[in-house]
Amino acid sequence: MTIAAPAPAAVTASARQPNVLLDFVRQQPLGTVSFVIIFLMMFAGLFSALVAPYDPLDIDFASILGAPSWEHWCGTDAYGRDICSRLIYGSRTALVIGFTSSFLGSTLGAILGVASAYFGGKIDDWIQRFVDILLAFPLIVLALVVVAAFRKFTVGGVDVNLIVAIAIPILPRVARVVRAAALSVRVMPYVDAARAAGYSHSRIIFRHMAPNVVAPYLIMLTAFIAQAILAEASLSFLGLGVTEPTAAWGLMLSGNAADFYREAPWMILFPGAMISLAVFAFNLFGDSLRDFLDPRFKV
Repeated sequence: MTIAAPAPAAVTASARQPNVLLDFVRQQPLGTVSFVIIFLMMFAGLFSALVAPYDPLDIDFASILGAPSWEHWCGTDAYGRDICSRLIYGSRTALVIGFTSSFLGSTLGAILGVASAYFGGKIDDWIQRFVDILLAFPLIVLALVVVAAFRKFTVGGVDVNLIVAIAIPILPRVARVVRAAALSVRVMPYVDAARAAGYSHSRIIFRHMAPNVVAPYLIMLTAFIAQAILAEASLSFLGLGVTEPTAAWGLMLSGNAADFYREAPWMILFPGAMISLAVFAFNLFGDSLRDFLDPRFKV
């Protein structure tokens, strides 16, 4: 009696299954570094209460404008609040608003882009003229108009008006890129076959076209998180974004920081460095993700 040995082909097939994470680490070392920076910011934001050495709202009049020391690593502000703790809590504000704004704007833009490419004709013309109108305004200018035009509305401490104001300028930029990718998908034989089979428009769009534009969508989503963080910091600096006493990087650069920048330069140096680091990390990760997902960049 013989016992059949396991088929070597099956073992070989399972061994050949690609490990996406390891491939990304090997092919994109700079993208890996940026991902580590983003992960540390996310960890600090999620566990701010455990990571931060002080409460960001605690006022210590004995430590007003204190220079960086072992007790306060990044110094203190004009109210004696620990800047390091406010930076850690500010990462939560930046990431929540940045990711939510980018996700909302990118998702709506992707839906408009796919619908515009699929239907074509007058629908495509109307959508593209709407996109052109929005693209006529720089991102920060359009965000300023929206945030100033609508009444402040918060849910769970999150400024919904600010999120919408940042998401709207992102929408047309994603719509234009996704439409270009969807136009090449629309002429594929399987899309024509789905139409001939009598499938509904929604099924063809979401089942046959949308999955094929996921790569540019993810790249734009990641890249615009950096733009959203920068827009939130700019609006908070101008007094139209996050308000006191919420810890936010842009808010830390305004007000007393501008008044005491000579006596206490650390009030500007550390928040500015965090904004630059976050924008750099997300931009670099977005570029690395594009190079990894786009087959034209494969070596």
